[in-house]
Amino acid sequence: MLPLAGTSFAASCSGTSCDNKGPRATACETASVSTQRTIDNNSRKAELRWSSGCSAAWVRVTNNSSNSLYNSYGYIEKYDSAGKLIRSLSIRVPDTTGGSDWSNMLGGASYYYRVCISFVGNEYPLKCSSKF
Repeated sequence: MLPLAGTSFAASCSGTSCDNKGPRATACETASVSTQRTIDNNSRKAELRWSSGCSAAWVRVTNNSSNSLYNSYGYIEKYDSAGKLIRSLSIRVPDTTGGSDWSNMLGGASYYYRVCISFVGNEYPLKCSSKF
């Protein structure tokens, strides 16, 4: 059965039950989403996306460079209140200029999150946002 155009669905996860699930598949990408942090590293952009409707975060990466020579990855990291890294997920930045993609989510309102961009071979240093 296919939904009719314009049909909305409630998000299918909340908090830590969203861990490693896709924001689109769970309808979290439309549940009160905001961009909390943005970083740029050699024309590769990483955005920390937060769904208050799902209490979950993910990284959306965009390639704004015309040079696809360097492989790069975006990361989202989840920290506890003591600053200990709990889990991280990554997504490869697309090779095409203007291409974008996103990671699966990490959830829970009582955690801190940040996003990073790294390059294979250390052509450019790792760059990370502040925590949210």
